[in-house]
Amino acid sequence: MQAELDRRFFLKATLLAGGTLALDLSVPLARAAGGAPAVLNAFIRIAPDNIVTIGAKNPEIGQGVRTMLPMLIAEELDVDWAQVRIEQTIADQKIYGPQVAGGSRSTPTNWLPLRRVGAAARAMLVEAAAHQWGVEASTLTTGSGKVFHKASGRSIPYAELAPTAATLPAPDPEKVALKPDTAFTIIGHSKMGVDTPAIVSGKPLFGIDTTMPGMVYAAIEICPMFGGTLKSHAQGLEKSMAGVIATVPLNSGYDPKGPADAVAIVANSWWTANQAREALAAEWNPPAQGLQSTEGYEKAAAMTLEQPPQQSLFQSGDVDAALKGAAKTISATYGYPFLAHGTLEPMNCTALYTDGKIELWAPTQRPEGGRDEIAEALGLPREAILIHMTRIGGGFGRRLLNDYMVQVAQIAKALPGRPVKMIYNRTDDIRHDFYRPAGWHKLTAGLDDKGRLIALRDHFVSFGTDGRPIRAAEMSPQEPPARLIDHVDYGMSLLETTMPTGWLRAPTSNAMAFTFQSFLDEVAAAAKTDLPDLMRTILGEARKLPGEGRNPPFDTGRAHAVIDKVCAMAGWGKAGAPKGRGFGFYFSHMGYFAEVVDISVTDGIVKVDKVWVAGDVGRHVINPINAVNQVEGSVIDGLGQALAGQKIELVDGAVVQSNFHDFPLQRIDARPAIETAFVLSDNDPTGLGEPALPPVIPALVNAIFAATGKRVRSLPITTDMLTA
Repeated sequence: MQAELDRRFFLKATLLAGGTLALDLSVPLARAAGGAPAVLNAFIRIAPDNIVTIGAKNPEIGQGVRTMLPMLIAEELDVDWAQVRIEQTIADQKIYGPQVAGGSRSTPTNWLPLRRVGAAARAMLVEAAAHQWGVEASTLTTGSGKVFHKASGRSIPYAELAPTAATLPAPDPEKVALKPDTAFTIIGHSKMGVDTPAIVSGKPLFGIDTTMPGMVYAAIEICPMFGGTLKSHAQGLEKSMAGVIATVPLNSGYDPKGPADAVAIVANSWWTANQAREALAAEWNPPAQGLQSTEGYEKAAAMTLEQPPQQSLFQSGDVDAALKGAAKTISATYGYPFLAHGTLEPMNCTALYTDGKIELWAPTQRPEGGRDEIAEALGLPREAILIHMTRIGGGFGRRLLNDYMVQVAQIAKALPGRPVKMIYNRTDDIRHDFYRPAGWHKLTAGLDDKGRLIALRDHFVSFGTDGRPIRAAEMSPQEPPARLIDHVDYGMSLLETTMPTGWLRAPTSNAMAFTFQSFLDEVAAAAKTDLPDLMRTILGEARKLPGEGRNPPFDTGRAHAVIDKVCAMAGWGKAGAPKGRGFGFYFSHMGYFAEVVDISVTDGIVKVDKVWVAGDVGRHVINPINAVNQVEGSVIDGLGQALAGQKIELVDGAVVQSNFHDFPLQRIDARPAIETAFVLSDNDPTGLGEPALPPVIPALVNAIFAATGKRVRSLPITTDMLTA
């Protein structure tokens, strides 16, 4: 299959050994760089017993796509879910199109293409039955993996149509009929995750579970100072320590074109390799930028906030004049720390290098990125790299960066013919992450004499080089209330950092929602109203604001609907409501979410009692049970970022935190009751892995203010903040 082919659809039917019909269906998903189409290939096998095997093309990271995407194909193929078996495909975007777990894009990217894949296969099977029976295809119907001719009472399983179907030409996907929504039997019906039985019974599924004959194991020692390099290490460990096979200097991927900044120890067991690190006696050269620190960043940010912004992000109206003429102004400074991802499955990957080719078993969210980086690091053609996608035990954006794949590839090349499994220990995982960037905001708002928000200024400080933010340190120029009120001025200043940064679940949104929705709660209090009503006023009439760049359009009507829904669910504003109640709204990853949080506070300790969530992700919730799981997981994740004590601190160029004792995750006993409702709108469905997280953080801190009168303007929340 060539990406440059111009046809909109390709279907190849093949009769495999044993009478299995293989339908190789391909449709372009999107235009790749240079205008070449990126081609999707969904491989459907129909066996003689009428069991249908559907390939799951995207990485499974717990977001449920290994179940959900095949549901789209199975729905239009018109088979019973009990007939379906699912297999993970290999990573190959030339065949399968984009294969990424990130940005909550799996649903909107695949919603129509994968349905068309199933519908085209169904059309082919119907045509085969029409040939066999000598009737018009329009007189036939399908269901439960069979074709029916109601006039004669005949039916035939798909499997028996294999020989005929294999000889027919491909249909045009633009002309194949899709089911009406009212006919759905799979979409919109809860389906248990296909991996769930294996997970609860402890069967190996994850990258860390990979085993192969003759496998050796690697632990990796990376320079603790970001940007530092390897100076020296003990030689000959393989001769002096039992079980040690080799030491391999390598580049960790922090600076891919730089010198070695890490050493791998390869042994006959991972325990042996990890224990041998103490004998490695590695010495390091410090980074050229010097040894930076969190304390230094905070001092620099405080000074920078007092200066004019280095650059403008967005301007409308005349903010200076509006603030000068305002009946009331409100100012506050907000900040949030660097965060690690804290995945339960630490970074790991297995690789086998032989005869100029490499094969990997990788828990990666972005396999093609790993392929590109390995090709460059090892000097291999991309075609020489085969990637098997394993299930991922937590990623949240961490595994969009593929440094661990490149590391094990370098190790495997040094030991050709031996499969090598490299595993980070927990300290490696926390101290060598790609972190959510810290940021600071100085905000000023102006109200008119009727309490309406008329002006907003924000000076945003984060990290970047040469006027460009580093990864995930951006702020959208369209951040509401930009374009919703007349006078807005957003400016940005950037500090230098050695910290590697990356995307964390709901990237940028997880920080911006906290900042803006918490500050707008302050504005609402000054206006003697509440945040839901302030948001309704700011949003104004129902309308769609156009998107710009990578930002999608924003529909104020959909925002109104989820705000109204969650307020009704929680009984917002009704007599007898708990004192500690807060609200938050946010639009991210094409999802509209509003949330209400109830808390109680005792001696500065916050207990979250209940969370209500209302979300709009389109007209269909494809797999409802998984959708609720995604919402609840997002809520718990967001509460953990705020309450569990999560922060990453840098001292002398190195991360201080080392394990879950000082980078704690939210514990199961802190899980509140969560009530979720979806507001269906006339829009194609969008993703759910991220957009429910951002609003819960401001809803929480706004609830703390309601309960205690204390404003939380920096994260994480500590007892001292509420008792001082």
